[in-house]
Amino acid sequence: VGFGLTAIVIGVEKGYITLEQGFERVDKTLDTLASMDHVEGFFYHFVNMSNAKRSGNSEVSVIDTGILMMGVLTAGDYFGLQTKSNALYERVNWPWYVDQSNHQFYMAYTPEGGFAGHWDFYAEQLMLYVLGAGSPTHPTGLAEYNSFIRDKKRYGDGELFIHSWFGSIFTYQYSHAWIDFKDTTDDQGINWYDNSVAATKAHYDFAVKVEKNYKTIGADAWGLTASDGPGGYNGLIGAPPSGYDNKSHKVDDTVAPSGAIGSILFLPEEVKTAMLNYYNVQKLFGTYGFVDAYNLTKNWKAGDVIGIDKGITLLMLANYQDNIVYNVSMSNLYIRQGMENLNIKKAE
Repeated sequence: VGFGLTAIVIGVEKGYITLEQGFERVDKTLDTLASMDHVEGFFYHFVNMSNAKRSGNSEVSVIDTGILMMGVLTAGDYFGLQTKSNALYERVNWPWYVDQSNHQFYMAYTPEGGFAGHWDFYAEQLMLYVLGAGSPTHPTGLAEYNSFIRDKKRYGDGELFIHSWFGSIFTYQYSHAWIDFKDTTDDQGINWYDNSVAATKAHYDFAVKVEKNYKTIGADAWGLTASDGPGGYNGLIGAPPSGYDNKSHKVDDTVAPSGAIGSILFLPEEVKTAMLNYYNVQKLFGTYGFVDAYNLTKNWKAGDVIGIDKGITLLMLANYQDNIVYNVSMSNLYIRQGMENLNIKKAE
């Protein structure tokens, strides 16, 4: 829904829908969100579409609430619905989801089992630190931002970069869909935009190196990421570096178009080459854009699309074309305040 709300902004800007249509959709969605069950402002990961109640044993999700809040703030600002959007954001009790013994965000919470896991490695949760640090009601700060492990590795002769555990390329993209880290550094001299450029280059270099071993993966089909596959959804698909020993990622020749496309800000020419392959050679384009994934070894092509994969594709393309999302999101008071409170600043 965070991606979806932002997509409505893009839809208006691109002329797909009218301003009035966009306003109505966002206004009603914000009303629905305000009436839904939540725990300390955090939403359940999955809800029943007929009544907006918790679906099954779904967890109260910190990362999905973070993605949602990015969309809430962006759409709320764009359509002048800040009273509703800010209320949703300001009720999120970020410190409640933090393990005070190590200042790391927990990974999940259920009423039945309590908290589980930690965001102990770099990944898509980067946005959580900015959102938390910008909160005027329930803030987190530098202790949380500095709590996760920053393990640096390289692929081949590439640059060292801070990598994620499974090496899925989406982990280097999601926060960047709303937060423009370009030309910024923090107190440790880290530029998260440059980090994603290096990670994207590692994905591309890996695909080129192993091209002879696979039917799908190569210079025109790269960017391994969590997606549907021949055996169902697989969240472990990625490329090295991964874990501490480069054995935590999985490769089965499944490629999701969203993997490369979500990195168009970081490696545009290589992404365009992949997009042309997906469109002209593999014929993966359908009613909702590219199918979720394909695997030539298994002679398999996904029959559906996945919202988060469509979301990162759309938002990054919009930012690449003319900063459609950034023009709104980076003007948001809370996001700006969060960056400032974390000392993530434009390089001198």
